[in-house]
Amino acid sequence: MPELPEVETVRQGLIPHLEGAEIARVEVRRPDLRWPMPPDLVQVLTGARVTALRRRSKYLLADLDGRGSLLMHLGMSGRLLVEDLSLAEFHRDPAILPQHDHVVLETGAGTRITFNDARRFGMVDLVREGEIHPLLAHIGPEPLEDGFDAAVLARAFAGRRAPVKQVLLDQRIVAGLGNIYVNEALFRAGIDPRRAAGRIGPARIAALTGHIRDVLTDAIAAGGSSLRDHRQATGELGYFQHRFQVYDREGAPCPRPGCDGIVRRIVQSGRSSFYCPRCQR
Repeated sequence: MPELPEVETVRQGLIPHLEGAEIARVEVRRPDLRWPMPPDLVQVLTGARVTALRRRSKYLLADLDGRGSLLMHLGMSGRLLVEDLSLAEFHRDPAILPQHDHVVLETGAGTRITFNDARRFGMVDLVREGEIHPLLAHIGPEPLEDGFDAAVLARAFAGRRAPVKQVLLDQRIVAGLGNIYVNEALFRAGIDPRRAAGRIGPARIAALTGHIRDVLTDAIAAGGSSLRDHRQATGELGYFQHRFQVYDREGAPCPRPGCDGIVRRIVQSGRSSFYCPRCQR
């Protein structure tokens, strides 16, 4: 499942093609993905101008001038493909099958943007003008914005007996964090993923806050992590998976200088956790 860095790299890749553009033509090729498509999706989008392309947690939002917003989630295998219609031929990855092209947008400037989703766990919906979509109503602060700091995290952790990893994966606590980057941030902070969130002191919470920001920033700069399905809007792979320090490195030597521990894998709430039992406390 794409996490914040993957969605952010897709957003950044789409901005030159979609932000400020008018949607001239819309084609919806099936009635649903994970959930039903809005019945008036074509009507609302056709002729609309995209005033801004935003990300909220793991969701993309294209704000439409006076018509609300287009809300998209990539699910497990969703991709947004960009094609320049002025080119005689579009070189497409043959592994991305056209039968999984479910929503197609064409801009007045001659760009085609296709939502391709083989597993159909993604979603496309409309946020009506002046409304808050239910999927966005209870999401916590964005970890790369000023509203997220050590004090916010300390309040969220206070009195919690649940493991810190479980708490960080709760989208009501921090927006956009997923399994990969929580593993990596906890390693950088030297915190055992099993430790109760309420038993982490202020200094370590402050350090963890900084490491969450850093690992997300580093991942965005690397284009996200391509494990199975993620591609940037340009079609390129992300490269942060080559910089994993603990994630998916079970049995490898701990990369922390001076530590002779071995990366271990455990399962927490059905998700794999990777950590060094020697230097993460």
